[in-house]
Amino acid sequence: MSTPYPFSALVGQDDLRLALLLNAVSPAVGGVLVRGEKGTAKSTAVRALSALMPSVDVVPGCRFSCAPAAPDPACPDGPHEAGAGTSRGARMVELPVGASEDRLVGALDIERALAEGVKAFEPGLLADAHRGILYVDEVNLLHDHLVDLLLDAAAMGASYVEREGVSVRHAALFLLVGTMNPEEGELRPQLLDRFGLTVEVAASREPDQRVEVVKRRLAYDDDPEGFAGKWEGEESAVRARIIAARQLLPSVRLGDGALRQIAATCAAFEVDGMRADIVMARTATALAAWAGRTDVLAEDVRQAALLALPHRRRRNPFDAPGLDEDKLDETLEEFGGQDDDPDPDGDGGGDGPGGGGGQPPQDAPEGQGPDAGGEQAADIPAQGEPSESGTAQAPAGGGEQAAARASEPFRTKMLSVPGLGEGAAGRRSRARTEHGRTTGARRPQGALTKLHLAATVQAAAPHQRARGRSGRGLVVRRDDLRQATREGREGNLVLFVVDASGSMAARQRMSAVKGAVLSLLLDAYQRRDKVGLVTFRGSSADVALPPTSSVDAAAVRLESLPTGGRTPLSAGLLKAHDVLRVERLRDPARRPLVVVVTDGRATGGPEPVALAGRAARLLAAEGTASVVVDCESGPVRLGLAGQLAGELGGTAVTLDELRADSIAGLVKDVQGQHSYTRRVA
Repeated sequence: MSTPYPFSALVGQDDLRLALLLNAVSPAVGGVLVRGEKGTAKSTAVRALSALMPSVDVVPGCRFSCAPAAPDPACPDGPHEAGAGTSRGARMVELPVGASEDRLVGALDIERALAEGVKAFEPGLLADAHRGILYVDEVNLLHDHLVDLLLDAAAMGASYVEREGVSVRHAALFLLVGTMNPEEGELRPQLLDRFGLTVEVAASREPDQRVEVVKRRLAYDDDPEGFAGKWEGEESAVRARIIAARQLLPSVRLGDGALRQIAATCAAFEVDGMRADIVMARTATALAAWAGRTDVLAEDVRQAALLALPHRRRRNPFDAPGLDEDKLDETLEEFGGQDDDPDPDGDGGGDGPGGGGGQPPQDAPEGQGPDAGGEQAADIPAQGEPSESGTAQAPAGGGEQAAARASEPFRTKMLSVPGLGEGAAGRRSRARTEHGRTTGARRPQGALTKLHLAATVQAAAPHQRARGRSGRGLVVRRDDLRQATREGREGNLVLFVVDASGSMAARQRMSAVKGAVLSLLLDAYQRRDKVGLVTFRGSSADVALPPTSSVDAAAVRLESLPTGGRTPLSAGLLKAHDVLRVERLRDPARRPLVVVVTDGRATGGPEPVALAGRAARLLAAEGTASVVVDCESGPVRLGLAGQLAGELGGTAVTLDELRADSIAGLVKDVQGQHSYTRRVA
């Protein structure tokens, strides 16, 4: 086993280290979600924490890590008698993005269950992580149903497996840590709320601190064991402090004054539900214990708010997590006068700083690393800010006008790709999926994951006499097993092709257009789609945003989109064709939906309308589903967007018809190749 990077050797990232340590002191805090750009030591910090976790005593031979002093009476390997056990280090279990449900919760031996009537259960990662750490890297890319199972187990402290009449339950108490890069997509707000704490991390912009990071990393890579040995003293001190804080935690008093500050803060920031209040209370208590105190102070409440509230105050998916610290201080000051906590008599003790913030110790034998403090979040630029965005936002062509602001987004009608796909799980188009309603059965290809019980019995029944069945049990063989086929919903690639030419440049008109696209982006976020953005104006088209899971990035690019110049419609469609060609090689199972936002006019170059028609037919020939959002306005309408939809083999819809609450009906499914343009009144 490789030597982990020492936790104490991490440079800066104070909020990250503190959040991890608070969860180590009190797992009831509910875990931590680490959000940040790539290369910011997210995974390194989590793996380093495992070496600091206190050892656990377990029942010998128990696959579910039961405590010998109080074994789980419902343990599948039990019953166990209370007694002496063996000691081992706390495990850190990693859940890969591509894991199956069986790998997470465990798997039943269906064949033995049917033939012998026994519960032959193979534990999953939740059992392995019991009384340790469960780490999910790129948690935002994990399938939603797996995240639901994971967070339910974390909330209940137990994992339940119910399948074909066989039920297994085992304890699953663990420190849950998830990491993610927001550029690759967001978690649903409901899932964000289930993480106790959230930390934003970014690489330091201070040269001295970056130099220290590089020096320590190079020293570790050259001699991991030697480097770890230099930090053993600091590691032992932090480990001892975690143990001491755990022992002190039951004695910490959360006074009525601190509780009023917590309640007032959650109310002031209008967070939904009561989970935030509970998490803040537990976090403030853990902060006091970490600082070596038995009373919760106002500074503990403030630090708890900074860790527990930012991700809970998002009102819509495009709101960046954050907290107004001036408003926080005003709220705490307003309700601080009612505080009944005694005045502390010192710094709280411990081996490191003992203030309310409870910052983790960092003594640097190789030179002091400056603290990043709370400045890390401030260093994060707006999401989706790659440097090449300027090129995409200012293509060739004259007459550029200032970007118009998007109008208020609205709920859109459902747009879906026809047919039955097999792409990644989502909520847009029909697809064969691992989860959904059962539609049939087939022979399993590889490991059996979802048994179709009736089909399995039907396959085995005719052979019972030939197999010598004499008892009550059904004689089942591997060839009899049948996999259930299920139908659910998939996520698609929604590629927006937006006309930013002069004909769209009227400020009110472009504001409405941006509002419509923003509404469709919000719909794509909720349906777990990938999105891309192609814009055309002047004499060319540009990929403003390559296909990505970060809908936030697309919203940022849309907001700053300038307008003006001619209308190279054919260039926009051909650019979309190129993007889809590359994306089919990268992700062939994900079906595309092209949304063209235009008034249908085409100008510039020889025969612009004919060129646009040929480009549209090229997309239609490949079976690309499409919809044209008709932005034409005024008393005289040429109907060019409808003609374009006919060439694309798709559907045309006006901005008004795009609204889910509009009187006019809209398409339920986007027509595929050779379909005709239609509207449903």
